[in-house]
Amino acid sequence: MITPSTNDVYAREVVMARVGHLIRRKQREIERITRILRGCFDPTQVQAPELGQIRRIILIGPYARPSWYEDKTTIDFSDYEFWVVVNHPLFKEECCWKRACNVIAGELGDRCAVDLEVYSKSDIRIAKAERDTFILDRIEAGITLYRASRDAPLATSERKGAQP
Repeated sequence: MITPSTNDVYAREVVMARVGHLIRRKQREIERITRILRGCFDPTQVQAPELGQIRRIILIGPYARPSWYEDKTTIDFSDYEFWVVVNHPLFKEECCWKRACNVIAGELGDRCAVDLEVYSKSDIRIAKAERDTFILDRIEAGITLYRASRDAPLATSERKGAQP
């Protein structure tokens, strides 16, 4: 496990600050889910012409809205929606995400439900070209929790076991 430094923009505190409008427990859950998605993504399950990479992880839906507020329905159970953008369409296959989904269910299953949608970079390009407002509006309104071009990579130990 790497020790967060001021240069590590994927330090837990920085990620949680991206969802700073939420209560602390939900910030921690979202950060943990993001780390699990990054650490347990398994591109080796498919044969693709390039190395599998997560380009972006986005929180979509009510928890991404600054106007979100805690109520009796959401205090004990959260329903998160994550969109993941990968670098090749083959990495959208369910087999690449099975381990991540199992770890999330095992660790957080009694406290939250996680809806995971996976898109490729080409899906996003097509959505832009076709002006697909369903996809584009949600990406625009969502909170980018991880972006490959700006965030630090996980340490080897975190990739293998998605350790906190």
